[in-house]
Amino acid sequence: MTAELDLEHFLPYRLSVLSNRVSGAIARVYSERFDLGITEWRVIAVLGRYPELSAGEVAQRTAMDKVAVSRAVARLLEGGRLERDVSDADRRRSVLRLSEAGRAILAEVAPHALAFEQRLLAGMAADERDALFRLLDRLDALELQAEAELDAPQ
Repeated sequence: MTAELDLEHFLPYRLSVLSNRVSGAIARVYSERFDLGITEWRVIAVLGRYPELSAGEVAQRTAMDKVAVSRAVARLLEGGRLERDVSDADRRRSVLRLSEAGRAILAEVAPHALAFEQRLLAGMAADERDALFRLLDRLDALELQAEAELDAPQ
């Protein structure tokens, strides 16, 4: 007998659907105005917070597919929204940073994204928000542990 997958109670499915809906809602702010996709926006947001990462480090930090990040980076470089340089610490390493145009996009979109988050969380009490973020941190740690167990030799 095959196990039944009850999607309404399957955590990966629920998280994916919620993430897609939230990302899609925020995407309306930047997609039409700046011709950015979700992956491109995430690259801009991450480099705004953590400048001078390699494309691989952006992929690792966001848990996005390396190929999708690479395509987004190429498009952002082509559009003048990112700059690529050689790391001062390791001349073999290429690092990315926001260009002036990329910083301008971040400066315009970030307040809208934060306002959306505020509206989204406004229906929760402060203790519920605190609990949510504690649980997300805990789930993140448990996921890493479960992934390591999957990768461990049997």
